Amino acid sequence: MKKALITGITGQDGSYLSELLLDKGYEVHGLVRRVSVSTYERLLHLINREGQDKLPLYLHDSDLGSTGSLINVVKDVQPDEIYNLASQSNVGTSFKVPEYTANVTGMGTLRLLEAVRHNGLKTKFYQASTSELYGKIRETPQTEETPFHPRSPYAVAKLYSYWIIINYRESYNMFACNGILFNHESPRRGEDFVTRKITKAVARIKNGLQKKLYLGNLDAKRDWGHAREYVEGMWLMLQQDEPDDFVLATGEIHSVREFLEHAFGHVGLNYQDYVEIDPKLYRPAEVDLLIGSPEKAKKKLGWIPKITFKDLVVEMVEADMKEVSR
Repeated sequence: MKKALITGITGQDGSYLSELLLDKGYEVHGLVRRVSVSTYERLLHLINREGQDKLPLYLHDSDLGSTGSLINVVKDVQPDEIYNLASQSNVGTSFKVPEYTANVTGMGTLRLLEAVRHNGLKTKFYQASTSELYGKIRETPQTEETPFHPRSPYAVAKLYSYWIIINYRESYNMFACNGILFNHESPRRGEDFVTRKITKAVARIKNGLQKKLYLGNLDAKRDWGHAREYVEGMWLMLQQDEPDDFVLATGEIHSVREFLEHAFGHVGLNYQDYVEIDPKLYRPAEVDLLIGSPEKAKKKLGWIPKITFKDLVVEMVEADMKEVSR
């Protein structure tokens, strides 16, 4: 039985990846930070299985800020694969806590790589990279060869992670890959991200629990896919004979305004009646357009996204409608 270690296991991608790996017969281990409030909501359906065989899912207290704890967990688990998904991943928040973002999102990757190297393991390593690396874009669509120009402390920290992965791959012959993932959403998306902020507000407004939704730049354009499909791409990268870096994207572009139109329209509302612009929600340096080319992933990994933008929006709205009604 293969063993996988996932950082950020309690997040959107971590929960979907856990499901995928468990279905494939893996023993799954996850790192969790010790906090006073439970963060296991996305994993409860995997942990609480009364009357069924217990799933091989194990959680370990650790933190990307602690080299010693990472070395110990990696030594104890001896994972065949590591998926480093943990980070301070909110772009807006990164402007408010840039030092913390750099420490976790950037240096955390180095600490985890060192934990593998220190223990002398041949573990395959997946690094969650991001389309935010492109920032002030140089070409459209963006590919694996497009130059980076990060526009936030989060993106700069991720750029360090991107290059330290390549450095360890070339210096120590580690099987280490970067997945440059464009925006991927789901009903499990955190409520501080704009897509989930919108669908949650739609459900609350439709049920009379909220009157207005305040947003920033409605004309920002993004390449949006479904997280469930993107975690399969992560897994496929570590099943190759040689390590490489891949863009995962749909190759389609939609604006925040389009997202609003579909989300509010699904419940028979006009977003213009409820959405107001709050200048405080604009970022110090905006990223106006991101659209990726998935051609390399299609050709080498056989990865093809199938869930459409509209179906993604509807799924998220329906999930929040059910949650609000409860």
